[in-house]
Amino acid sequence: MSMSSALNNAVTGLTTNARMAEVVSSNLSNVMTDGYGRRSVELSSVQVGGRGGGVRIDAINRFVDAGLLADRRLADASLSGQDRSATMVVRLEQTIGGPDDAAGLGARLAEFERALISASSDPASETRLASVVSRLQDVANTLQSNTKSIQALRQEADGAIARDIDVLNTALKQVATLNADILRIKGSGDDPSALLDARQRAVDQIAKIVPIREIPRDNGTIGLQTTRGTQLLESRPVEFGFQRTPTITADMTLAGGALGVITIDGDVVDAATGIGRLDGGSLGAAFALRDKTLVESQESLDLIAADLMARFQDTTNDPSLTAGDLGLLTDEGGVLDLADLAGLAGRIALNPLIAPANGGNAALLRDGLNAAGPGPAGDATQLNRWIAALSAPRADVPGMAAQSASGRIASFVSEVGTTRLLAQEQLSFTTARWETLREAELADGVDTDVELQKLLQIEQAYAANAKVIQTVDFMMQRLMEL
Repeated sequence: MSMSSALNNAVTGLTTNARMAEVVSSNLSNVMTDGYGRRSVELSSVQVGGRGGGVRIDAINRFVDAGLLADRRLADASLSGQDRSATMVVRLEQTIGGPDDAAGLGARLAEFERALISASSDPASETRLASVVSRLQDVANTLQSNTKSIQALRQEADGAIARDIDVLNTALKQVATLNADILRIKGSGDDPSALLDARQRAVDQIAKIVPIREIPRDNGTIGLQTTRGTQLLESRPVEFGFQRTPTITADMTLAGGALGVITIDGDVVDAATGIGRLDGGSLGAAFALRDKTLVESQESLDLIAADLMARFQDTTNDPSLTAGDLGLLTDEGGVLDLADLAGLAGRIALNPLIAPANGGNAALLRDGLNAAGPGPAGDATQLNRWIAALSAPRADVPGMAAQSASGRIASFVSEVGTTRLLAQEQLSFTTARWETLREAELADGVDTDVELQKLLQIEQAYAANAKVIQTVDFMMQRLMEL
């Protein structure tokens, strides 16, 4: 081998070693970076005239386990959806209050019943009668407050849908742009690894919102579609649309056309569900909360309000009433209408005849709401009727089970608690699965021990090539001295 060949081999070795050191340092510095794919340098020997001509870099390879990545992304979608559902259901339970919550609906009704019992032991006491009215007002206020809170949660879910749609559109456009950049960089022979990392992070954002499948193309670009077949990105990204609802009330439903639905390129995906085949991630969870879970909770609350109103406007429980008269509780001043139950819990109010704000008379609790005149001050008959009305099993709404007033509230509170418990159990399972897949993904990533070993080898190779150059330089100097 000539000195020029030896020198050329050593120079190419130094160049290659420098590039390998750069790649190893990049691996080490990004060991904790999400979306980073481990790199390695692919080398081959150069042959010139049948003799060694040094070494060259053929490619910078980026390592990602596509199958593991796909499984982790599906777990991402499931986890984000379960997390959103569990968080909202926990807040719903906190709003309603548990069985032992002093501010809960069950506790308010119990206080009202105790006030009635206390008044029945001394019917002539105006203070005790006023306390009954106050406790009943607390029951109505709690029903109204719970309704407002449930609708506020629905409003939050609607806002979450709008935010998810914005993220989807932004991320899809990023992926499309990165596809074009990667195609151009690969065409020029440069390393597109950094762009591939950025594209993976953008796709990961999408995967949390809807479960997706990545479709690789031969030219390095990718297509995206949901696991149920909705195309998201082919030659161009689709455009999602959603009209956020400024204010949501209990009577506003998706079926009634009062709430927003998702559109793709201007077309409604599914008017019945609002989301079509895009469920499975955080977006689907938001729709389920807005249009099912929280709606069902409001319906249960309205049934409780209807049950209480029916008890207190029943002529059996107050003989002074006739059919169509107002009871102790009203629908904003009206009688109970079983055809208009949506949002009833938010409209429930005291009968003006006993409401302090309207100058009502608490003694009517003892005498009868429509009594012709004051009755005996010591007669507790009507107060006892109110007490009995609370404990009697009733089913005034078709399809509703016969229960006492307190039993119906307890069932509702229990249902909310069970829903919360199931959501948290599902979240725990999904979290464990996601963590397992994430750990496997990280284990397939950068191994710092291996990278440090490579760095030592690169250092030794660099020193050896430098020694060759030094030796050639010495030999040439000796020749020049002749």
